[in-house]
Amino acid sequence: MGKKFSRRMQALLEKVEDKDYEPIEALNLLKETATAKFPEAAEAHIRLGIDPKYTDQQLRTTVVLPKGTGQTIRVAVIARGEKVTEASNSGADIAGSEELINEIQQGRMDFDKLIATPDVMPQVAKLGKLLGPRGLMPSPKGGTVTTDVASAIAEFKAGKLEFRADRTGIVHVMFGKVSFPSEDLLINLKALQETIDRNRPSGAKGRYWRTIYVSSTMGPSIRVNISSLRDLALAEVA
Repeated sequence: MGKKFSRRMQALLEKVEDKDYEPIEALNLLKETATAKFPEAAEAHIRLGIDPKYTDQQLRTTVVLPKGTGQTIRVAVIARGEKVTEASNSGADIAGSEELINEIQQGRMDFDKLIATPDVMPQVAKLGKLLGPRGLMPSPKGGTVTTDVASAIAEFKAGKLEFRADRTGIVHVMFGKVSFPSEDLLINLKALQETIDRNRPSGAKGRYWRTIYVSSTMGPSIRVNISSLRDLALAEVA
């Protein structure tokens, strides 16, 4: 049985050719094919030549999107003493110590990012079953276990995202909103590409980049020319 598409999707698929699009062309087309009745996100789906079941082929890192995510990020901080006050003064939406850990255990989840200082991680570890499946567990690699809570709060509020390759070696990242100008989306996509290249796992063999597709939340996938994206200098984009 072939997959059945709605009439809306069928019409959009007809606009997308089976070819590698130049990055700016792909993003213009992404905007053109975003016709859902809600503000759609711009998504990148990148297949890498890695097998994450091996520890030296795993990719988990953060990217700072220069043009932001277009989302309001609610940040919670678990710390002790002065660090709780520092977090509140630095724009954290929620800040606390053991009492916040207890509230989370009882189901409090009104935040998008959880930052913790290293000294409270033994207590935070018991929240693993609750936080892990939601991708909220603080980790040093994700930049969410730190003593510099003020910088971490500012970065995540400004457009820092944590991402990882899934078990099939594909990275799925939201890199802005469809409402952004194509040039801003390109700046964010370029920052993502550079971050992925900079963090190439030591065990990655052969061709690292296999395919990159961009799409809106409810739109068709558009294949991007990898070489063109990698050869693009940020100075040309900005």
